[in-house]
Amino acid sequence: MKKYILTATVIIFCIACNNQTDKGPPADTTTTGKKSAPVDNPDYDAGLDLVAKSDCFSCHKLNEASIGPAYGEIAKKYENNPANVTLLATKVIAGGQGVWGQVPMAAHPAIAKEDAEKMVKYILLLKE
Repeated sequence: MKKYILTATVIIFCIACNNQTDKGPPADTTTTGKKSAPVDNPDYDAGLDLVAKSDCFSCHKLNEASIGPAYGEIAKKYENNPANVTLLATKVIAGGQGVWGQVPMAAHPAIAKEDAEKMVKYILLLKE
């Protein structure tokens, strides 16, 4: 019975990941036509580019919980410091479970550590 429940959960999770309509952040432009960043920081653009090219927006949204926590909530929970950047980049690569609920975050072993850190730096800049 447990096998059937686990299988059904995995199938539902996969279907939910593939049916997300929010494939990235909204196009936020200023009067100059450039996207506005929360701060003038090169980590914002570099991280956003990597996140947008990945599957992150399948499970995460900017300001509302989805399958995973909202990026804004992650930024509120973790102070933007080198220790947390390393911690969260490791979670991006290795995956994890339990901090934000029981739905596991998939591992992304193909993402380089430096890229994962850039992605995390972008997310932590989204703190309101």
